Amino acid sequence: MKVLVVGSGGREHAIVRALKCRVSDRELLCAPGNAGIAQDARLLDIAADDIEGIVAAVEREGIHFTVVGPEAPLVAGLVDALNARGRLAFGPSAAAARLEGSKAFAKQAMEEAGVPTARWRHVHSLKEGVEAVRELAEPGVVVKADGLAAGKGVTVADTTEQARAALEEIFVEMRFAADGDGPSAVIEERLRGRELSLMAVCDGKHAKPLEAARDYKRISDGDQGPNTGGMGAYSPVGELEAEGEWDICMLAHEPIVRLMERRGTPYHGILYAGLMLTEEGPRVLEYNVRFGDPETQALLPRLEMDLLDLLLGASHSGGLIDHRVPEDWPMWSHRSAVTVVLACAGYPAASSSGDPISGLEDVPDDVEVTHAGTAAANGGFVTAGGRVLNVTALGDDTDSAREAAYAAARMISFAGMQMRSDIAADADGDILWRALLKVDGDG
Repeated sequence: MKVLVVGSGGREHAIVRALKCRVSDRELLCAPGNAGIAQDARLLDIAADDIEGIVAAVEREGIHFTVVGPEAPLVAGLVDALNARGRLAFGPSAAAARLEGSKAFAKQAMEEAGVPTARWRHVHSLKEGVEAVRELAEPGVVVKADGLAAGKGVTVADTTEQARAALEEIFVEMRFAADGDGPSAVIEERLRGRELSLMAVCDGKHAKPLEAARDYKRISDGDQGPNTGGMGAYSPVGELEAEGEWDICMLAHEPIVRLMERRGTPYHGILYAGLMLTEEGPRVLEYNVRFGDPETQALLPRLEMDLLDLLLGASHSGGLIDHRVPEDWPMWSHRSAVTVVLACAGYPAASSSGDPISGLEDVPDDVEVTHAGTAAANGGFVTAGGRVLNVTALGDDTDSAREAAYAAARMISFAGMQMRSDIAADADGDILWRALLKVDGDG
């Protein structure tokens, strides 16, 4: 079977590794991939957002199944284009992918589906934004560019001055993508609690949760500095009762899947809910329509089944087994995983490329290094901007996994390398989810 993974980052490398690890006679391809992925799959020199190029390659290569990693080609309709040619693909249609493509669309869907979320306003000008900030300012606000922004269009503002500066980036400097009606933004009340990532695989009718993860978005220790695409993650999260993920899935994912089916735009693929665990219960911050990065790097090494079976099931309407049987699958290792991201000099404001990477050969075999921003040079690897590598270790508990991940990460070096030192250091403070869940016995 020929399987194509679309994308070029650490998430896509983790997907390729998971698809490869249990079946040896499967042919894996990746477009465009990176220098590290080239060790595990055959690369196609086609950009992830080149819809026509990807479709042509799928037909030319006789690819049976395509797994789309990044959000941009999903929002642009890659799955629609493949399905129109009779080709099977994993991911939502462009209509369903608006859950990530538009923050306002997602918030409206949450309200209609009855999903708990923060109070919010959709604004179309700097003036409207300033007024919304005044209304929602206590205890601070979150300013979000409405469209795709590669994880960098969100500002958590403690003061009205910070909120105004974020609004000026959107409406005056026009730093983020805008639709035909011009730029817009979502202003939300700032929620307090601990963040959580929970992804679910969806077959158009129901959602089945994967295990939870927690990522670290800021560049520096202690959650200081600007937002990034993610500097590390760990999984599992907290001392959960056996069905903790299922309770949250019934609260945050299942209502959205049912809503999209009623609207005639059924949701297939991964639905990622970014949540805040508050004193009042879980609140959904946002939805993403693909595997999270770097959560996937910490999650998939714990999966104890063939990932392809899960993805194929979700790609057929109603193709997942009875969604209320948590004992069946997905199946997970009881071991913990910690992922540490190594970023280039200047990230996230700028990127450094061409710096030789050393020490990869010293990393133990039981630690997984997935590549994100790398290129091949002189028989080795060099940086190619942004987040460069992901170092993931498994352990009998989070502390041992963390120790192994950092020990391996310290073996690697390149000029200006950035690495947080506190990934999973606060895992012992995980909130017990069920104490926060405010759902009835039927979910």
